[in-house]
Order: sequence, then structure tokens, then C-alpha cells
Amino acid sequence: MKFRALALILMVTLAACKTAPRKAEEEPVQTTNTTVDETTLGDSDSGKAMGLKTVHFAYDSFSLTPEAKTDLKNNGAILKDKGDLKIQIEGHCDQRGGIQYNIALGEKRANAVKQSLVEMGISQDRISTISYGKERLIDSGNTEDAHAKNRRANFSVTAK
Repeated sequence: MKFRALALILMVTLAACKTAPRKAEEEPVQTTNTTVDETTLGDSDSGKAMGLKTVHFAYDSFSLTPEAKTDLKNNGAILKDKGDLKIQIEGHCDQRGGIQYNIALGEKRANAVKQSLVEMGISQDRISTISYGKERLIDSGNTEDAHAKNRRANFSVTAK
């Protein structure tokens, strides 16, 4: 008797919890077509940082090359034009050298870029820095061309 009562309660409970089956031919939800600037919160390595360009460095150096200074001048103009834009400068190295050494070098690269932008009149409150050392390579090859691509400071837009 107890078994039948328990089975009846279980069947009633399961029947009450059942949901209506979904139609196999349901139409996808339509969204409105809004204009969104997909480059707003991107990064310069992918080319989606509102025109900001990645800065490259010579081997074992955090000194800004003439080409890097030109890129930074253009980046500074973009940052001045877009006064609410906040960025993070990420320092990177190639895969040669130890972990600690490359973290320190990446930090020096990021700080050199930040200092240059501050000297151009960009508020340091809009700029944060981080070093990834050799942890985020663009090119994992073992050629000088691959190494040169990895020695960089790239820009990530963190707020607009």
C-alpha cells in the first residue's frame, strides 16, 4: 500500500514539473541592428584599438627607436583626441632569456612607452602597465623576424 501511494505521489510530482516541449522549427530571435564600434575595447596587436599601434623594440632593449617614437606620436594624438579613453600598455619580450629577466624587461618597455605618452601630455591616470615577459608571443618561430615581432609594447583599450 505504501509503495502505491509513493508511486502515485512521484507520478503527480513529475507530471507537474514537466515543461512544454520546444518546437524544432523555432525561429531564431531577431535582434535590432545597432551600430556598435567593435574596435573600442580591442588591442593594437589585433589592429582593433581605435588606431593605436603596437611599438617594437630592439633586442635586449627598452629604448625607443625612431620608428617607435613616430608610432607613439601618432598614438598620443589619438589619445588626446579621445580624452576619455583609458589604456593598458602591455610589455612583451621574445622567448630568449629567463622568465624573471623578461618580466623585468617587459615592464621597462611598458614604462618607457607610458613615460613618453605622459611627456606628450597624456594623463598618467589614463594609463596602466603590465608585463607579460615571454608569455604571450605573437610568433612562436625561432627566427630573428619572429623574435622582432615579439619584442613589443601593445595597447589594450580598457575604457572609453
